[in-house]
Formats: sequence, C-alpha cells, structure tokens
Amino acid sequence: MLSSSTIRSRPARRPALLLLLLGLLLAPTACGPGAGPAGSAATRTPDAVEPLPGAPAPQLPATVASADGHQVTVTSADRIIPLNGSLAELVFSLGLGPRVVARDVSTTFRQAAELPVITQAHDVSAEGVLSLHPTVVLADRSTGPAEAVAQIRAAGVPLVVLDDAKQLADVGPRIDTVAAALGIPDAGRQLKERTEQRTGEARAALPATHRHPRVAFLYLRGSASVYLLGGPASGATSLIEAVGGEDAGKAAGLTGDFTPLTSEALVKAAPDAILVMSKGLDSVGGVDGLLKLPGVAQTPAGLDRRVVSVEDGQLLSYGPRTPQVLREIAAQLYPAGAE
Repeated sequence: MLSSSTIRSRPARRPALLLLLLGLLLAPTACGPGAGPAGSAATRTPDAVEPLPGAPAPQLPATVASADGHQVTVTSADRIIPLNGSLAELVFSLGLGPRVVARDVSTTFRQAAELPVITQAHDVSAEGVLSLHPTVVLADRSTGPAEAVAQIRAAGVPLVVLDDAKQLADVGPRIDTVAAALGIPDAGRQLKERTEQRTGEARAALPATHRHPRVAFLYLRGSASVYLLGGPASGATSLIEAVGGEDAGKAAGLTGDFTPLTSEALVKAAPDAILVMSKGLDSVGGVDGLLKLPGVAQTPAGLDRRVVSVEDGQLLSYGPRTPQVLREIAAQLYPAGAE
C-alpha cells in the first residue's frame, strides 16, 4: 500500500488515476450501518463488460502514433496486455477479450477475473509483463514506473501509450486509437457509435429539472486516513456536469485534481450531494462513518444523507461503460419521487 506522502512524491503520475488504483487495492468490506440507499444493489450495475457481437479479425500490421512520441507498428494481436482497467474494458468491449493474457489491479470486471495480475501494488512489473510474451501492450500516460515502460519497449514489444481519459469527450478518440492499434477499426467505429448512442440516451433520460445540484467528489481511503476533495482535474467533473450537476470543488474555486478534505473546504463547496467510490465509502464505515469526517455532517449533503456511490473500477474509466455510470449517478442523485 502507498502512503499519502508517496502520492505527493510522484508528480509525473496523474493523481486522479493513481488514486483510483489505490482505492481498488482496498479489500471489500460491508457498508457501515446507516448507509441507506447509497451504492445499494438496486442502483449498482454489474461489474461486467458487454462485448460487441462476434469476434473481429485483426488486420495487421498497423502503425499508430503513441502519445509519448513513438510510432508503433503492431504485427500481432494474439497476446494483448492492457496495463489498466480502462484499457482492458476497451479491449474486451471490442471483442478481443480472449486474446488478453494479463490484467492489473484496476481491472475488476468479471470476464477478466481469472487473468494473472502483473502489477506490484499499483506499479507495473516489467518482468511480469515480459514473462507472458505479449505481442502488444497498451498503456496510458499514468502508467508507471517509467523505467518499467521503457524496459518493456526496449525488449522489442510494441507498446502503445494513450493520453489519459479525463472527460466524456475523450471516450471516442480513445476507442479509435485502441481499435486502430489492434487492427480492428471497423469494430472501433461500431463501439464508438454504440457508446455515443447510449450516452445520449442516458442524458436524455435525466429528469426535467431546473435545479443543478452541487456535487462534491470525495476520495476516501479510511485505512490510510486519506480524505480528499476533488477539483476540476479530478476526472469527475465531466460526469457530474453530464447529469445536470455542478462540481462543488470547481465551483468553490479549487484548482488541479485534489485538495485535503477540511471543514473549511467543505463549507465553501457546500455540496448538495457527495459522490464517492464504493470501496472508499466502505473504508470509512458507510454513510454513518462519512458523516464523522470533518465538515461533512454540516453540509446540505450531510444533513440530507445524500451520498452517491459508484464502483471503483467503473466511475472514472471513461469507456464503453460510462453510459451505465451516468445512469447510476442520475438514479441516486435524482431518486424517484424526490422533488
């Protein structure tokens, strides 16, 4: 496990994704008493992906531009290793799941459960990756350490780096890049169209309301006493705004990704609802435990016990399951019968 000081010591890694990986290391625990409807089985979506019909046949070789400046030529997609859960979700959704030979700790969906894990804590093990003889490796800018990425590439394995996904607008280009690298651009177009259609449907299903509830995204890791308030670069702003909300951290003038959670920061943010990852909520003892953190009980969200909980592996993935995430947030933010 990493401490908060370790997080601060790695400015080159995007903290939002690093924190997501940290949250996924928590052992599952039951929600504390008084958790209410937040993240209940009635609102959580199954932790599984939906592949496109059929199995696309890669047309290779294919050469793509890697986000770190390299031109990468992929000659085989027989043994694929995606180095985070978001990329694994894309590969499985495109229909190439049977070709994936390993996963990292943030790949939690059901179809990948039996794959070997090639990370040590949150860091990629180059030795673990190379021992599985991949024909292509997919990473993004938050993947590290840099030495491991360089070692994989130096071994002659085609390694494609993608820009990090931080908002809804990043989903389509991310699908295009992965599909092109794997030699299945037609499947990429199908998946992008399906995802865009479902995203539009999820947004169209939002209740008609003139209210724009303020939603604070909190990162919680009770076992390490790490409690953070998300700002405009946390990765959650786009989701909050897509369901008609206002990012409380952004509205309060925060900059960057996260700031330590304090009573003063929460009073200024004044959220009507709090968005959390499910394991993070579990780690503090459910909603009752959350209300004991500095300032939470004094906010409108705390007074109303209005907490929105989404599975760690899905919330910030920005991929084919993002429409499900939008529906899940909306269902908890605007419960049926509420004014």
